[in-house]
Amino acid sequence: MPEDLRVLIVDDDFHVAKLHAAYVDSVAGFLALAPVGTASLALQTIHSLRPDLVLLDVYLPDASGLDLLQQLDVDTIILSAASDADSLRKAFRRGALGYLLKPFTSESLSQQLRSYARYRRLLGQPGVLDQGSVERAKRALIPGDVTPSAKPRSATEAAVLESLVAGEQYSAAEVATRVGVSRATAQRYLSALADDGAVDIQLRYGTTGRPEHRYGLPAQ
Repeated sequence: MPEDLRVLIVDDDFHVAKLHAAYVDSVAGFLALAPVGTASLALQTIHSLRPDLVLLDVYLPDASGLDLLQQLDVDTIILSAASDADSLRKAFRRGALGYLLKPFTSESLSQQLRSYARYRRLLGQPGVLDQGSVERAKRALIPGDVTPSAKPRSATEAAVLESLVAGEQYSAAEVATRVGVSRATAQRYLSALADDGAVDIQLRYGTTGRPEHRYGLPAQ
């Protein structure tokens, strides 16, 4: 199973940062690191821990998050109450992959993170990218903008998709049993279907052990 994507939250409001960390931990495939509240601590933590993604506030006590953004060589999404057009343009000009206005719901951040996960999976595939791959990766970053692919599906992929019932969530092992394939095969096809936007991934916490990835059809 792929390792979780590690997320650093940079926000000087401890309670907000803690809430956002809980949001991150609730999304399948993501793990929140201990939040930090200043630009200087953010730089130190990024250098030492090498997170996959930074969730960055604009208003920090020792620097503007938008100025800090210029110094970061790591994927970054802005989470901020700064709603002026200049801040938005500056954020994207300086490399932000997304911009989420506070206050937002757990589901809004979850959608943003799932979009980022699709982006990572699309760009993590072996081989040279074509322009179609570039466009799919760009669209994947926009929550709700990924529609199920119209490309022909293999018999196994179609069977995996048809095994899912609307409103229900399944583990890869359960899908494997329903389709009659190995768990690894089911996992591979479920990941591909998630990249196409045909399947959603959720996280279920059990009483013991590692949280389980669950797969289902997107809500209509």
